[in-house]
Amino acid sequence: MRYTRACSVVFLCFVLVDSVFAKQIASPTTQASQVLQQSLAALTGGQTITDVTLTGNVRRIAGSDDESGSARFKALASGASRTDFSLPSGPASELSNLTIAPPTGAWSGPDGVAHAIVFHNLLSEPAWFFPAFAIARRLSNSGYIATYVGQETLEGQAVQHISVSQTAPLPNPPSGATYEHLTEIDLFLDSKTLLPATIAFNIHPDNNALLDIPVEVRFSDYRSVNGILVPFHVQKFLNNSLLLDFQAQTVTPNSGLSSAEFSVNVAASLPRRLFSPATAAVGL
Repeated sequence: MRYTRACSVVFLCFVLVDSVFAKQIASPTTQASQVLQQSLAALTGGQTITDVTLTGNVRRIAGSDDESGSARFKALASGASRTDFSLPSGPASELSNLTIAPPTGAWSGPDGVAHAIVFHNLLSEPAWFFPAFAIARRLSNSGYIATYVGQETLEGQAVQHISVSQTAPLPNPPSGATYEHLTEIDLFLDSKTLLPATIAFNIHPDNNALLDIPVEVRFSDYRSVNGILVPFHVQKFLNNSLLLDFQAQTVTPNSGLSSAEFSVNVAASLPRRLFSPATAAVGL
C-alpha cells in the first residue's frame, strides 16, 4: 500500500513538472499572441478594416537626393499595397500584392519603366505604413508563429518586443535563406498603450537573398479616425539611414478600394518611381 502511494506521489510530481515545463515552453508564443491581440484591439477598437488610404506630405532622402512632395499610400487588409509619390524629380509608384499566387510586385524608376520585385523581397510586409494590417494579417493566418522576446528600451521608449515569422509552405532549399527568415518581422509595441512604435524587417539585393539589409519603420502622432487609431507620422529607415519621412494629412478607412488598383503588370508602363535603379535593387 505504501509502495503504491509512493509511486503515485512520484508519478504526480512528474506530471506537475512536465505541465509546468510545457507551459514555460509555450509561454513565449501564447504571450506574443495575446499581446498582439491587445495591440490590434487598441488600434481598431474592435472594428473591421478592409482597406485604407493615407495622403500627405513626404520627404525622400537617397544619397545626395533630398526632395519633398506629396504621397498617397493605399493598402488592403488581405495583403496588398500601393504607394504613389509626386516629387520634383517626377511621379513614382510601387505595388506589392500577396493576395495572388505567386505574390507579385513592381516598381518604376525615373525613366518610367516597370520592373518586377523579386520574390524574396515580397515576403515581409506590404502595408508597412499601416501597422493594424501588419498585425491583423499575422493573427488571422495560422501559418505565422509569434514569439514574445521581452521588455526592451528602444530610442528611449519602453516597448514590448515580439518577433513573427511564417512557416514554409514547402521544404526550404538545401542552401539559401529560409522562408521563416525571409518572412520575419519584429514588432516593438509601446509598453503602456501597446500601440506599435516600430516595425523592423530585412530586405535583400535582387541576386542575394542571404544578405540582410535592415529596414525600420517608426510610428508616431497617433490620431483617432472614425474610432481607429492611426499613426499620422511614419518614418522609414533603410540600412539605418532615413529614407522616407511621411506626415499624413488625411486617412480614409473602408472606402471600398478595388483589387484592380493593386494589379501588377510589369509589361505596362507604371508611374515613375522616386528611387534610382541602384537603390531600387534592394527594395523600398
